[in-house]
Amino acid sequence: MSTTTIRLTEELKARIARVAERNGTTPHGFILGALEEKVDEAERRRGFIDEAEHRWQGFLNDGQVYAWEDMRDYLARRARGESPALPAKKTFGHEP
Repeated sequence: MSTTTIRLTEELKARIARVAERNGTTPHGFILGALEEKVDEAERRRGFIDEAEHRWQGFLNDGQVYAWEDMRDYLARRARGESPALPAKKTFGHEP
């Protein structure tokens, strides 16, 4: 395990110590946990953004979308435990 130095204000250091004690851990353990949570959050957010960008590119490439009415029905059926087929995609901006 490597060592990294961070500079904390005295106020933040005291707050961390109080919270860590109340949570039954050490300041070091609390800081490690907080960093892990923040990294997990950043990775999830990046994954979400990457997926959104991928889907946006797919839309730009083919202009195909699911009509909200069809998707709403599909999701309602899934929520009831059914296994419906995914609705057909439609070209954006064109009525069937």
